Amino acid sequence: MLKFQPARRTRAIRCVPFALALLGAGCRLRSAPATPDHVYELRDARWLGADGFHPGTRYVVDGRFTQKRPARVDSVIDLAGRWIVPPFGEAHNHNVDYTTPRRTDSLLARYLHDGVFYVQNPGNLPRGRDSLAGRVNVPGAIDVTFANGLLTATGGHPMGLYQRNLARGGMSLADGDGAFFWLIDSLPDLERKWPRILAQRPDFIKVVLVHSEEFARRRNDSAYFNWRGIDPALVPAVVQRAHAAGLRVGAHVDTRGDFHNALVGGVDEILHVPGFRGDERTELTDPAPYEISEADAKLAASRGVVVVTTLGGALGFDPHGADSTRRRQFDALATRNLRALRAAGVRLALGSDTYRDDSALEAEYLATLGVFTPLELVRLWSEATPRAIYPTRNVGCLAAGCEASFLALAGDPSNDFSSTKRIVLRMKGGRLLP
Repeated sequence: MLKFQPARRTRAIRCVPFALALLGAGCRLRSAPATPDHVYELRDARWLGADGFHPGTRYVVDGRFTQKRPARVDSVIDLAGRWIVPPFGEAHNHNVDYTTPRRTDSLLARYLHDGVFYVQNPGNLPRGRDSLAGRVNVPGAIDVTFANGLLTATGGHPMGLYQRNLARGGMSLADGDGAFFWLIDSLPDLERKWPRILAQRPDFIKVVLVHSEEFARRRNDSAYFNWRGIDPALVPAVVQRAHAAGLRVGAHVDTRGDFHNALVGGVDEILHVPGFRGDERTELTDPAPYEISEADAKLAASRGVVVVTTLGGALGFDPHGADSTRRRQFDALATRNLRALRAAGVRLALGSDTYRDDSALEAEYLATLGVFTPLELVRLWSEATPRAIYPTRNVGCLAAGCEASFLALAGDPSNDFSSTKRIVLRMKGGRLLP
């Protein structure tokens, strides 16, 4: 059992098991200091390092890790040999939005419970983001970046989603062009609307590419409503303006053509692996349009482009039931694409794009494919993904100077990846979380 001990007192403050732990072993603090200047000694733990887990002691001073013992230690936490990893990230999810206080707080608590502290929302209503003030990006809560409205073309994705929400009363007419999305059909459109896009204070910019290799054919065809996106020729102009404003650009992609056009357009991040949802009927009768070429994988690696996975939706296909053929098709395509990206050395990040879940589902699916070792997958989720979301912060690391955020696991995730669900202690920014 973990022990919490004041540095100059003999009585230990112990953590007690949850009465009904939802996932594996867990514990909560009877009383735990939460002030940012509280100094901790983190004793007898196995820390994730460059070549696996190593035993040692760390200290937390001013919300940062240090390996040098400070002059004052307020509390000692005996981690009893637990495995320590950085908190996990979710690089693609739209569910961090405001609905009702109860539902919103329940969702945010779930992220913390699953150890997912860093989230990237690549498409949201600005009013929804504003309504989350005080609930995210504050001590003791998850940190989130927001793209605000997506840049797309008239009739492009996500206008279908908008129209469904409009019919259901979940959105209003004011939530359309200029809010949930921006209709950019030409360079003059971009020039005219760009100041308003920046005025909404996005953390990054998202462009939508959907079968962009067929842009001219789909552009004015109503049969492809919601299955098209921005003119790929406009992507470089978007990137130029975004970079001038200090903003990264991410691209929604569906096909290998979209993947290529995003790369040559200069984006910083590709927010899907092609083929993640198949064609308009969610089928993969011909996987060729979704297979990433070796040349594009190498180009992505050479430019340092981050590719977000979003493949876990395949878990919805029963591998032993009526959907078994479709599941095998999606698994095979995902495996080929991930192996191509891995072989080229492309930077990857985990994202689920699953409204009712977080990246724990994505990690679970990727573990079934066997492309990555358990340790590689742990690193992708806990190191690479947070760094992709916050490239200028010292997150996704446990070394001296890194933000003092970590998860203590009850088992070795490099041997059993399911140990990532057995979180017994959470710290974020030098504060212990309940």
